[in-house]
Amino acid sequence: MDCLRCGTCCVAPDIKALGKPLRSRCGYLNANGECGQYDDRPAVCRRYRPDEICLLIAAPTIEERVEKYLRLFGL
Repeated sequence: MDCLRCGTCCVAPDIKALGKPLRSRCGYLNANGECGQYDDRPAVCRRYRPDEICLLIAAPTIEERVEKYLRLFGL
């Protein structure tokens, strides 16, 4: 599955390699839903692959997608 560029994976989870806490926007995420440091992104981001979860949390706004993601994982 191709990335939907919704930005949820760059906002909802914590990313310890970047010191990014849960629910906070990654500083590298640009307005187009793309990583501004794509070539230098940490391994955890490189390993991430979009899957059916992306479709399960689909919603009109990033806030709604983040809330659905967090509920899905009980966070």
